[in-house]
Amino acid sequence: MELYSTLLASSPALAEVPLEVQLFFIGAVYLGTLIISRFSIRLGIPAVLGVLLLGLLINIQVLDIRPEEVERLQTFALALLLFYAGLKTDLKAIRGFLEYGLMLAIGGVAISTLLLGGAIYWLTSESGTTITPGFSNAIPLGAALLVAACLGSTDAGATLGVLRQVKRHVPLRVQHLLEFESSVNDPSALILFSIALSLFTVGSEGQALPELLIQAISQLLQKLGSGLLVGIGFGYIAKLMIDRFVVDREQLLIVSMSIAFMDYGCTQLLGGSGFVAVYVTGVFMTNLTYQRAEINHESIQEVLLPFNTMTEISIFLIFGLLVDPSNLLPALPVGVAVAAVLMLIARPLSVLCFQKASPFNWRDSLLIAWCGLRGAVPLALSFSVIRVIPQLRGLPSEAAPLLAQNCQSIVFITVILNLCLQGLSLPTLCRWLSDPAKPELSS
Repeated sequence: MELYSTLLASSPALAEVPLEVQLFFIGAVYLGTLIISRFSIRLGIPAVLGVLLLGLLINIQVLDIRPEEVERLQTFALALLLFYAGLKTDLKAIRGFLEYGLMLAIGGVAISTLLLGGAIYWLTSESGTTITPGFSNAIPLGAALLVAACLGSTDAGATLGVLRQVKRHVPLRVQHLLEFESSVNDPSALILFSIALSLFTVGSEGQALPELLIQAISQLLQKLGSGLLVGIGFGYIAKLMIDRFVVDREQLLIVSMSIAFMDYGCTQLLGGSGFVAVYVTGVFMTNLTYQRAEINHESIQEVLLPFNTMTEISIFLIFGLLVDPSNLLPALPVGVAVAAVLMLIARPLSVLCFQKASPFNWRDSLLIAWCGLRGAVPLALSFSVIRVIPQLRGLPSEAAPLLAQNCQSIVFITVILNLCLQGLSLPTLCRWLSDPAKPELSS
């Protein structure tokens, strides 16, 4: 309803369309996402990529929505996605390689973001439209790191959706690791985005670098600490509510959604990170034991899965509906270069640098390195980029709108190329790596 109200208020032309026609259009579009998802899976590409392309095909130009309004919708969606990511973080499923999973989800995201940010800074022109290797006419460092932070999170749904057709070729332990990493690296990417924001925005102008670092670390610890404490508190509140008041399994949906919304709002009011809080609450709800045997982490995930799927589809659909394809053309060369660096350098190095600590052999590690599909979180964060790029230190006000648009376009192009190229090649790679005729690669 919030999405509908925002679209209606933002577009007088849409308001003149009869309500019945609007409802018919909304239903037809979402039904179309189901059909296009089925065809996408048959082609061997992630279903969400098909939804994104469907949105681009429809591409409603009648809407006049400000980035701030879309960012509100994406904040709502991110909170739900992170809450569900916490619910999917089953510590028992990754027993034996928890430490390695945390290394990938935290250290791997940091390494990948720094490598990608450095590459964007070195490759990209000041306006973000051309490839100009060197630092003389480079994109602002803050913008480069913000774009890289947007692309730091992987998407378990997209990855596992593609792997489903070759599931017998993928070890179960690898599947559990990919799901765990994708769940934990969502908040990691958001934290890195917040750090880049604290270091390079206008509020930091005139301050020395050591002072900026101390201030950024202080703000980060405050947000993390508050988010962690409030998240734990709401995790126990959720257990209390479920044990005392839930009679039917279907009521888990009411409790979970209510807890997620209250959790995010309360943490933000206290100056903490609502995203961290909802993730921590989800982790606690999954790994606690409840009084009734039929209520466990699997039943909670099952009742929330349709809402998580709907949220993820909506992010891709909204992005496809609102983005103007003509705005992508100026940033196309940079987007292709960034996608290549991400897939061939940043992601593989961020995985392989932890190989000594890995319980997996080289074949599994190569598969893990190629499974870094990007999805809803990078697209959602790209709307924040539109808002924060004009706040970067030293950036001329007249150059800010073009740079902000191109930065969002770079994220979009990178995501779509990543989903398409890696999504199409993953099944082939899985079959090749599982070929018994090939010699085993020791770790």
